[in-house]
Amino acid sequence: MTYVVTQSCCSDASCVTACPVNCIHPAPGEPGFAEAEMLYVDPVACMDCGACTTACPVGAVVPHTALGEHELPFLELNAAYYREHPHDDRPPLAPVRPLPKVTARRPVRVAVVGAGPAGLFTADELLRQDNIEVDVFDRLPTPYGLVRAGVAPDHARTKDVTRLFERIEDQAGFRYVLGVEVGTDITHEELRAAYDAVVHASGSGTGRTLDLPGSDLADCVTATDVVAWYNGHPDHRELPISLDAERVLVVGNGNVALDVARILTADPDRLARTDIADHALAALRGSAVREVVVLGRRGPADAAFSLPELVGLAGLTEVDVVVDAGGPVEATTEKTKVLAALAERQATEGRRRIVLRFRTTPVEVLGAGHVQGMAVSRDGATEEIAAGAVVAAIGYRARPVEGLPFDHQAGRVPSDQGRVEPGVYVAGWIKRGPRGFIGTNRSCAEETAARVFEDLDAGRLSPPTRPRPTAPVDLAGWRAIDEHERTAGRATDRVRVKLTDTAAMRAVAAG
Repeated sequence: MTYVVTQSCCSDASCVTACPVNCIHPAPGEPGFAEAEMLYVDPVACMDCGACTTACPVGAVVPHTALGEHELPFLELNAAYYREHPHDDRPPLAPVRPLPKVTARRPVRVAVVGAGPAGLFTADELLRQDNIEVDVFDRLPTPYGLVRAGVAPDHARTKDVTRLFERIEDQAGFRYVLGVEVGTDITHEELRAAYDAVVHASGSGTGRTLDLPGSDLADCVTATDVVAWYNGHPDHRELPISLDAERVLVVGNGNVALDVARILTADPDRLARTDIADHALAALRGSAVREVVVLGRRGPADAAFSLPELVGLAGLTEVDVVVDAGGPVEATTEKTKVLAALAERQATEGRRRIVLRFRTTPVEVLGAGHVQGMAVSRDGATEEIAAGAVVAAIGYRARPVEGLPFDHQAGRVPSDQGRVEPGVYVAGWIKRGPRGFIGTNRSCAEETAARVFEDLDAGRLSPPTRPRPTAPVDLAGWRAIDEHERTAGRATDRVRVKLTDTAAMRAVAAG
């Protein structure tokens, strides 16, 4: 038996460190680590000990005997990596990251703004020093950022990273200050006065909009709006698009585009077992959508979605996945091999379907008052595609942070490896732009924490001059919300039933 990685890697490196024979690659220090779509287990060197599956915070490493039928392609993907990258010279010991050396031992308080993966990984890195306390702020009464409000409901395994977040929360020196918006409830300067250092990890929460004629029509929205709606974000409880037409167009073909297409065409009875928001589940039960067309400007070889996401899509049994490449698909990579196989499939009469349409450029959103379709161009010819809604899945943008410089073109705060100035730092998407996977924030946080340690040792951090802010919702309050949602879920055989109203969250936290 061998173990297999089955999804985009969180880049936590826990599995690499746990492996006694160093058979999981690329490892820290090797080309591609923290940038690769996934890690790979060497089927020859693997000794079947199971250490990797125990260490993985998101449950992505499983024995090959536990693979579902749609996951079987991962066996070949893992084996193929080692045919191309033999790693014959690797030592039988995985690297263990040493604790950073900090000589300054005075008590230090750090505020981290943003309770998503970047913020929590940064807190974890800072708390490796026993003289540092970290307060993690978020404007919502709930933490976890895009893991809670961005990961698709049917990707429960990805959300298992919250088990790692819980271990971070349990550390001495960790504190939540939830339900506090920096820039509104407290200014950046007030925060600076209350802490030795402030790390902004607020992410990129705004979706990029289409720059096309007609993009201001009703039912032309961003994927960010749709994702936040079905995930129960308190700011997005209203249905952003009409589901009364049979076809929806999604512009862009990254992982988020596939998420939107998959949720809009999924069997509501299957979604009912997930943590999807109740309001979204009710709307999807009454949906008329039968087809979602995912539009990509370039060809199959340049598709932006990751290979694990494509394999998962190909494994759907209730939805037809159709490839419209405008010609034959050349199977030159693992991704195009999957697409070529999909292109050969026969459609099943009566099924909902997802169409992956390539080499198609949006020209204009059509309609009068609301979306009725889109004009597109392919190979110089223009055609019109009827649709009841258009979803722009073309990336995220960050909002400027009060008191910090901002590069509007790049959509991030300029920094020197996370340092804006001594005492002010950034991590995550607000630092590097909206790219990378959940675990990419681990190495990003490590880099930012190193700048904090450097400035602390150099005496560049000024001690606080005002007390720490009070927490409307603290760790105990969040765990009360968490338990409330899980209890409601157990009553209906679901993962959880999310609270989607901020006032209700605060009431549960207070109780």
